[in-house]
Amino acid sequence: MARAGADERAEAGQGEDQIVEVRISAPDAAVAQALASGLVERRLAACAQVLGPISSTYWWEGAVETAQEHLVLAKTTAGRFEDIREHVRSEHPYDNPEILAVPVTAAAGPYAAWLRDVLAARDD
Repeated sequence: MARAGADERAEAGQGEDQIVEVRISAPDAAVAQALASGLVERRLAACAQVLGPISSTYWWEGAVETAQEHLVLAKTTAGRFEDIREHVRSEHPYDNPEILAVPVTAAAGPYAAWLRDVLAARDD
C-alpha cells in the first residue's frame, strides 16, 4: 500500500488554527438548520451538518429530562469559537445551549486546506 503524499497527510493544526468541531444542540430541525446556515453564511464555520432527531437525557433544574433535539456539527478552527458562541447565544431559544468545541486530532490535508481557505475568505 502506498503512503499518502505530503498534501494528503493529516493536518489538524494547533492553537487558534486548530481544527475543531463545534457541537450545538437545538430543539428542532428548523432551529438547527437556521444555526447551521448562519454559521456558514458568516464564515464562522466552513461546513455545518444537522443530525437528528436525537434523544437527549440531561439534568435540568433539579430533574432528569429527556427531549428530542437536533445536533449541529460545525467544522471550524479554535480561533472562531468565541464568535460562534456569541452567534449561537444570540440566536438560540435555550437559556443554556450546548456549545462544545471538540478538538480534531487529525484531518486529511486537502480537507484541512479547504476548511482554512473558506474561513480565511471572511478575513479578506
